[in-house]
Amino acid sequence: MDKRYPLPPFNYETAVEKIQLAEDAWNSQNPERIAQAYTIDTEWRNRSQFVNGRAEVIEFLSGKWERELNYKLRKELWAFTDNRIAVRFEYEYQDLSGNWFRAYGNENWEFNEDGLMAKRYASINDVPITEADRRL
Repeated sequence: MDKRYPLPPFNYETAVEKIQLAEDAWNSQNPERIAQAYTIDTEWRNRSQFVNGRAEVIEFLSGKWERELNYKLRKELWAFTDNRIAVRFEYEYQDLSGNWFRAYGNENWEFNEDGLMAKRYASINDVPITEADRRL
């Protein structure tokens, strides 16, 4: 099995590194690349949607970026422990009608010993913004 460095147990530096790797991957908007960071049987809750396994992750992310255009994400460390990281994030996107939004949220991540994310629980709220209000 492939390892995804850095591996748990996390310290401050490795938790920040893991978050930056995730931010970079999500900003690539490449579902196949992103899915490789998760276990084959990964479990997600994204808002009110449940996603299970890499194939569903790819399907979910592909649909996300068909609806969320001009996507830009920022993540920051909230807390960490041995194999878990909590993240605060915000992202901006444009919907198919041209309206802009900023989404705020928190994620709780749990990793296996190989550094793959086994669980991802995300709570997200969207706020309409004007194009002039964009920060990212």
